Amino acid sequence: MEPIRNIPLTAPEIANLWSAYQGDTMATCVLSHFADTVEDTQIKDLVLYCLEISERHVQWLSEFFQAEEIPVPIAFTNEDVTRGAPRLYSDEICIGYIMNFGKQGMMIYSMAIPVSSRKDVRDYLTGCMESSAEITNRAIDLMESKGIYIRAPKIPIPDSPEFVHKESYFFAVFGDKRPVNGPEIAHLYANVMTNLLGKALIQGFAQVSRTEDVRDWMLRGRDIASKHVDVFSSILRDDNLPAPNYWDDGVTTSTVAPFSEKLMMFHIAGLNVASAANYGVAAPNSPRRDLVATYVRLLGEIGKYAEDGAEIMLKHHRMEKVPGAVDRDAIVASK
Repeated sequence: MEPIRNIPLTAPEIANLWSAYQGDTMATCVLSHFADTVEDTQIKDLVLYCLEISERHVQWLSEFFQAEEIPVPIAFTNEDVTRGAPRLYSDEICIGYIMNFGKQGMMIYSMAIPVSSRKDVRDYLTGCMESSAEITNRAIDLMESKGIYIRAPKIPIPDSPEFVHKESYFFAVFGDKRPVNGPEIAHLYANVMTNLLGKALIQGFAQVSRTEDVRDWMLRGRDIASKHVDVFSSILRDDNLPAPNYWDDGVTTSTVAPFSEKLMMFHIAGLNVASAANYGVAAPNSPRRDLVATYVRLLGEIGKYAEDGAEIMLKHHRMEKVPGAVDRDAIVASK
């Protein structure tokens, strides 16, 4: 059998491993700050567990790139984290961050595995997905044990199966909307939670940003996240369902940056991608057409915000170029 190393990597494999290196090096910086500042010993143990996994991923990816003669990305290093910086986030935000960290990892790796051909790459990505699931479960278990995990709204169990008989199930008739169903509630709840966490993270980043345009962009992102929380929460409350409200007081008053602005910009850009993916999944899984329209509208806001952030990153030379196809026309023109 031909050795795996002689099988060329495909574009998705290179792209996904390159992105994984960016994400894991960033995670080691963020988790290092959490490890330095978290007070609860059980949460700190979980932070250290996640940090060990991220460091192991970085080591494997570095060796893999070198073996494949692929330039190791610059990504993020010790220069992007200030060890000993004052605490920026509460323990509750730290564990909420870890739960979301695991959740996003499961989503990213589950999409990367089916488009990867080489067995060694698939084996690595599968291990990463399993680690992400373990992180998520540990975070939820710990939050529940401490009484800080917010459960999604409950609905009554139906007496018997039912079929949809009216088009009003999909469209509002004279403003009369049916109550949201289970899948719609699940997506609304999840998007409220992720935006609450994003709002808290961005507030902290805004406090410690030293560059005016970066700080203004962060504050704008905070306001967008707050608006999206209000939109999704109001839909839940219209049907007398509870909406989570959490992490608002989890940001300290520190103005000392524990992270570089390059890292903070990259982190928020990643949250934009995650939010866009979440809304993209929620829209087709929401039969109520007004909800679909809401997700599409808010998705447009995220897109414009992300575009403006990319321009700032380009301006400050903070965007590392992802590997891509060759511009054949430029090669011909250069002769």
